[in-house]
Amino acid sequence: MTRRYLPLLLTLAAIWGASFAFIEVALDDLTPTTLVAARVAIAAVCLLGVLAAMHGIAGAGRALRGAGLGPYALGIVNSALPFTLIAWGQEHVDSGTAAIANASTPIWVALLAIWFWQGERATGARLVGILLGLAGVGVLTGAQPNASWSTLVGTLAVVAASFSYAISLLIAQHRMWGVGPLLLSTTTMIGATVVLLPFALLQLPDAAPGMEAVAAVLALAIAGTAVALLLYFRLMVGYGSARAALVTYVVPVTALAYGALFLDEPITIAKLAGMGLVLAGVGLGSGMVRLPRREPAVAAPRA
Repeated sequence: MTRRYLPLLLTLAAIWGASFAFIEVALDDLTPTTLVAARVAIAAVCLLGVLAAMHGIAGAGRALRGAGLGPYALGIVNSALPFTLIAWGQEHVDSGTAAIANASTPIWVALLAIWFWQGERATGARLVGILLGLAGVGVLTGAQPNASWSTLVGTLAVVAASFSYAISLLIAQHRMWGVGPLLLSTTTMIGATVVLLPFALLQLPDAAPGMEAVAAVLALAIAGTAVALLLYFRLMVGYGSARAALVTYVVPVTALAYGALFLDEPITIAKLAGMGLVLAGVGLGSGMVRLPRREPAVAAPRA
């Protein structure tokens, strides 16, 4: 069982890292809203198919009706808003920078937990981690070859998406509504589709998108969303949320590699420094990495 953990983790990181490159390709022919609406709609259809295969059409319908409005509304902060912010941000920054900025989600989770739960304290390593992560985000704003106000705003848009992810994670963690992972994923995708569809229809392209853009959207929806969610939840169920969350460390690395290999994006010192600070901040701020405690000195016995 343990032998399957690393292949699953690396597969998920490879899929999610490629998602940023697919967004970059699809944006050549589609607006961010239309791109994201197509992504979540196709993912919703795929997840509905899995749900129906597991429970039958009637059973899937009962599950969807019985889920309540909460999981559907979660789709706004879980998918519709952050997906759109990332796509919009990638109109101004490259895929590698977006992936690194997006890795700051656990830092925002730690910060929000301190704000909303009195038992949490920003002391020691956690405080250092939060500050390191924020410093890494600051470094990323200058990680583009031609840094400008547009690249700053684009990076901050991806950071805002990460903040939205953090809010959705805390909501899902404390208010699951008795909904399982597959049903929760399906309902959030449906909710995101309903919210985005009117805006997407208003921004339809004048000409049909090219085959590369269509292929990128399909890859984003099927692999980067539907399959990736199922893999992530399999990791969580089989190995726990802490080990599943380690994918955060690998995604920026795979995204940088895809960007350099297929999109000719430069890997700069600023990007590497920003990634190092963000990932160090994630490790310390989320509690994944703990600094060794100094043992108190023991007085030598007197003769």
